[in-house]
Amino acid sequence: MNTSDDDWDEQSENDEGEPAPPVADPATGDVRVLSVLCDTCVYRPGNLMNLAPGRLRQLAQEALANNGHIVCHCTLPALAPPGTKGAICRGFANAHGRAVFALRVGAAFGRIVEVPPPPKAAEHRTGGSARLDEEQRPG
Repeated sequence: MNTSDDDWDEQSENDEGEPAPPVADPATGDVRVLSVLCDTCVYRPGNLMNLAPGRLRQLAQEALANNGHIVCHCTLPALAPPGTKGAICRGFANAHGRAVFALRVGAAFGRIVEVPPPPKAAEHRTGGSARLDEEQRPG
């Protein structure tokens, strides 16, 4: 989750204390957001990431309170193929839209870029070190 309101393109830490990749290109100002939900999106029904009850709500509330966002777990360095750039989670963007600071800024300047989910690594780990412990999105 990125929670910097001053430098929304800089890295922050994810739940595991690892740097989350930036979602904005500093050269162009483009803000990347996944074009579709990834296969294991925490916002899909069925708790595909084995999230702790209440965790998704907590992370979303923290991100919004700090003018931040949730980076798609499939774009985190521990799960993504090398060279993958960070992108805002499509589920988070769909659920919170205009409340997301980076999306408001990107939209104001016409700099939102939708990117496809990265190709899966040899084994898509749902229990790896970059796993986000969140609950399934309320229905």
